[in-house]
Amino acid sequence: MTQTAVHTRSGSQPLVLLADDDESICTVIRQALRKRGFAVRVTDNGRELLGWVGKGLGDLVITDVMMPQLNGLDALSEIRLLRPDLPVIVISAQSTLMTAVEATQRGASEYFPKPFDLRLLVDCAARLLPEAPSDAPQTQEQSGISGDLIGSSPAMQHVYRSLARLTKVDLTVMLEGESGTGKEVIARKLHELSPRKNKPFVALNMAAIPRDLVESELFGHEKGAFTGALARRKGKFALAEGGTLFLDEIGDMPLDAQAKLLRVLQEGEYMPIGSAIPCKTNVRILCATHQNLEARCKQGEFREDLYYRLHVVPIHIPPLRERREDIPALAEFFLKQAMKKGLPAKRLSKEAMELLTAHLWPGNVRELENAIYRIAALSSDEIISRSLVEEQLRKNDAPKEAGNIAFSESYQETVTRLLTQYFEAHAPSLPPMGVHGRIIRLTEKPLIMLALEAVGGNQIQAADLLGINRNTLRKKIRELGITLERNVRGDS
Repeated sequence: MTQTAVHTRSGSQPLVLLADDDESICTVIRQALRKRGFAVRVTDNGRELLGWVGKGLGDLVITDVMMPQLNGLDALSEIRLLRPDLPVIVISAQSTLMTAVEATQRGASEYFPKPFDLRLLVDCAARLLPEAPSDAPQTQEQSGISGDLIGSSPAMQHVYRSLARLTKVDLTVMLEGESGTGKEVIARKLHELSPRKNKPFVALNMAAIPRDLVESELFGHEKGAFTGALARRKGKFALAEGGTLFLDEIGDMPLDAQAKLLRVLQEGEYMPIGSAIPCKTNVRILCATHQNLEARCKQGEFREDLYYRLHVVPIHIPPLRERREDIPALAEFFLKQAMKKGLPAKRLSKEAMELLTAHLWPGNVRELENAIYRIAALSSDEIISRSLVEEQLRKNDAPKEAGNIAFSESYQETVTRLLTQYFEAHAPSLPPMGVHGRIIRLTEKPLIMLALEAVGGNQIQAADLLGINRNTLRKKIRELGITLERNVRGDS
């Protein structure tokens, strides 16, 4: 590969050492870095990269993982021994959870999965370089990881990056997202990657427990503490001691139990029901919700002080409709899981996979999983046809089409929030029939945008999906100021 002249840290330009055995990628990155005023030196192997670093060359390293002679992660470990303060950006086509975690643990300053946004990579380099041009724009860093968590979409890469940065810290994490997005799966993975991995992981779903039993489930009780307490029972805090306690659907926790949970977080101790002796605890709290807890705080349904104690590190888990490119990998994974459950090997036809990818999946990953199991069980052929998938999806959607409308939880929450905000703002002078028009105006635009997204921008199909005339849809697009992406198709 062509190399630039060598610069050291005392040179007039910051020097970036770039290591990747893909010449086309090197060319693109080198050109972008040069445009920002950086000098670049390129190699296609980790051994030569290490030689440069050992000679004191370079202000920043950008390295791929898979390279001849010495891979990027091993090179990273050596760089940390030679020059601990030298910033290193790792890039990799292996967008796996363990690759990103290992890069982070070995001391990478940042991690970018391929394909990445070139502008964001260069912006990140500008921030890390000690002599970066002063006009370098300060944009948010991006990175990503995946692994046995399924998905390499940009939305999931953002989640993975957050997880990688939390592997060595013991902070409370709030996982936010719609039902069925896999919040407990992510919580378990975060526990497995933490220093507490050899201790218990205990999960408790607040929505599945009778309100009068929540405190007993959390803190345990002594024999005779209440009617039916025939024996002493440990609570989830005791069972999770030293490990992680995952509180799912935390928004459904009763207010009195919230007060006692707050005390645990503040004092590090709890009181079993019927006991006079407090119990010390060392448990990491992870929690999850599909609700808007900030809004519930304003409504007096969730303690604000507890909210801030739990909301230390929030992570948004994207719904499946925002990561459609992950659906084929998820579908194939669930087909393999179906085999483990005793079903014969099956695979989806190209047309069947396209249909799955275009579906809205209001129940998210959980709905997709159940659908794949059902389809695999019903298919008599090794290759699953589009017609079978179409039939099963139609049956699943039949209650909604028949008029038994069941909004998704996220849509219910959106409408409820809008109504609440509107009444709070306008209740004193609320005009008759004013709410209907207001809500229609506020919800019509996102509804049309979702429909267009679901059918890849095809306006004819979107109109059919919405049950309106094509000309009406076009008129709405103009009136509502909906901007169509360049790759969105009109009538194709």
